[in-house]
Amino acid sequence: MFAVIKTGGKQYIVEPGTKLKIEKLDTKEEKEIKFSEVLLLEKNKKLEIGTPFIKGAKVIGKVLKQDKAKKVIIFKYKAKKRYRKKTGHRQPFTEIEITKIEA
Repeated sequence: MFAVIKTGGKQYIVEPGTKLKIEKLDTKEEKEIKFSEVLLLEKNKKLEIGTPFIKGAKVIGKVLKQDKAKKVIIFKYKAKKRYRKKTGHRQPFTEIEITKIEA
């Protein structure tokens, strides 16, 4: 059984036991979270496609941790103009584990 969910403007293929790093959600660690925006659901070799979402379908997960990704270096440079600018960015994320899919 697997499903396609939408969160943070992105779509993810999930099944029970899957660990994901998604855009930051405002929830505490070790809390349960429900995703109701299910776009596609496969159960017993039967495919159900939503228009745009499947009514009554939910994906339940557990928040493992709130963290920041590795630093990305942004370096701007203009040749022959003595212009250099170096900055960095760490994107916050939420790591979740999918526990079950309800149809």
